[in-house]
Order: sequence, then C-alpha cells, then structure tokens
Amino acid sequence: MIFRQLFDPVSSTYSYLLASRKGGEALIIDPVLERVERYLQLIHELDLKLVKAVDTHLHADHITGLGALRDKTHCITVMGEQTKADVVSMRLSDNDTLTIEGLSLDVIYTPGHTDDSYSFVLPDRVFTGDTLLIRGTGRTDFQNGDPKAQYESIFGRLLKLPESTLVFPAHDYKGDTVSTIGEERAFNPRLQVKSADEYAELMNNLKLANPKMMDVAVPANIRVGMNQDNVMRHGWALTAQQALGVVGLGDVALIDLRENAERQRNGTIPGSLHVPYPSLEESIGAGGTLHELATSTRKRLLFYCAFGERSAMAVQAAHDAGLPLAFHIQGGIDAWKKADGPMAH
Repeated sequence: MIFRQLFDPVSSTYSYLLASRKGGEALIIDPVLERVERYLQLIHELDLKLVKAVDTHLHADHITGLGALRDKTHCITVMGEQTKADVVSMRLSDNDTLTIEGLSLDVIYTPGHTDDSYSFVLPDRVFTGDTLLIRGTGRTDFQNGDPKAQYESIFGRLLKLPESTLVFPAHDYKGDTVSTIGEERAFNPRLQVKSADEYAELMNNLKLANPKMMDVAVPANIRVGMNQDNVMRHGWALTAQQALGVVGLGDVALIDLRENAERQRNGTIPGSLHVPYPSLEESIGAGGTLHELATSTRKRLLFYCAFGERSAMAVQAAHDAGLPLAFHIQGGIDAWKKADGPMAH
C-alpha cells in the first residue's frame, strides 16, 4: 500500500494519501486548501489517479481542499450523511465502506466533536479525524458537539478496535504523528474517566478559545459544492420534473454513475444503465460502451448520480469527448425522489 501522512503547519492538520499500488486509484483524507498543489505534485510523482477526496467532518480551523481537488482532478468528494456542506458527490453512513481499487475502509459514525464526525478503518489503522487525538480528544463545544456522544464514539466504538490498531488523527499540536488504540486507552489523560458524566464534566470545563479560522472556514466549508452554472448555461441540465417528462422515451438512455453500495441503499431509476463514475472516461472514449451507444443509436445520454456533482462532471466530459447529446438530472436522485419519480430497488 502507498501511504503518505502530510502536514499543514498553519492549522496543524494531517492529511492522508492512500493507494493500493503505484499507478492505481488514490484517495485523500482531510485535505487542506493551501496544500492542494503539493498533493497534486505528489500524486503525479507517485503515478496515482485521485478518485476520492474525503473529509472526516466539517472543519472549523482550515478551509478544506475538497472543492479544489474536485475541480482540478474530477475526483469524487465524500463526507458523512449528516454534513451541513451544500453538495458533496457521495455521502456515507455508519457501517458503509469507502472503497477505491484495492482498498476498502470501514466507515464508523463517531459524533461528539461535531455531529457529522466519521472515522475510517483499515485492518491495521484508523483515521479518527478530531474524535480521538494523540493524548487528547477533539473539543465538543461548537458545531453541535456533544461530550456524551463523543464518549460513546470513543469508548463504544474506537476503543473496541484491536489495541495494536494505529491511530492517525486529523490534528496534532505537539509533533506526534501516530499512536495506537492501546496507548490511548492507557495514557490519554482524557480517557482516564469512569463514566460519560465524568467525561462530559471534563470536556465542558476546558474553556478553549474559538479556532482562529472558524468564522472563515465554516462558511467556506459549507459551500464546497461545485459551481454547475456552466452546465446549466449550455442547456445540458434537466430538472427532476423535466426528466420525468423524457424518461421512458425511446431516444433517452438513463446512466447511473453511482457505486453499487449507493444503488443498493437508495434505489435506482427504472431502466437505468450502470456506468460507475470511475469508469466513465473509458466508456465515453472511442470504442467505449457509451460512445458506441450514443453514436450508433443517436440516443440522448441522461446521467444521474446522488446529488448532481458526478453527473455534471460527466456531462462536460461527454461533450469534450464529442458526444453532443449528453445531459444530466440536476440534483441527482435526491431531487428525483423529491419530485416523486418512480424508483426500483
């Protein structure tokens, strides 16, 4: 496995780049906007293709690099389903899996620092965001934080991982880079409590100043969604209501860009073809399935995904590939359901 721990000294943030092999798909966890060019340089040097950019939660101490990485690489943005961010390509829930080629991370909902905090687990390590830090824990006094919820996230979920599990947090202010579950259980001063009430008492009396970037970072990180005006200006976007009027016509092919797990959990629009977003480039290229479908039948390609980000990028890519009859459902299957569109499970 290719694994890099990357540090932003201004916000003391750790970001993590993972891939199963050289030349393969990669994901990055908790990227920082100001470090995006460095990430891209490293991805190029390691001959990787960034396919997912993930935030463990809505950060208050730095501006996320999710949007910039999406715009520069066309990767999928990922957060938990509770996020207040306006649009991310994929939303995860507890017990989901976060996958790229050759790697699968278990998804654990670990609220407390914020109400949208998640941790991601590989067999030998866990990425804890701000829930569990090295010899500390994330503060619980803003963004719907809850010390008792954090107690349960730590004691009920994270500390039940094997003691040898490596702990990689989103921040460290002392220069530590990694710990283990066993070390934190034994030596983390905030975990030497006997009850959730005792932990809440401790956390409620920290009296910490607000993060310096909070007033800038939180509004910026809520507005991380892709600007889709270009797709709309070209007339390539259909509202869900408009899509209801054309689905089922003989000249329209519905293309579902989501992953299998999303389709199984949330259903599909009846009659859809499944072309997962990571395979889109190959499919719309000369000789690819969608390229042949569009050129031989003159069907309109109507892409959709979860919330409209992947499909908007797909429409632009299809037009760039010489397929002029490509459109997408604005707002994705989320908007389709709100319009009472038919669903298959």
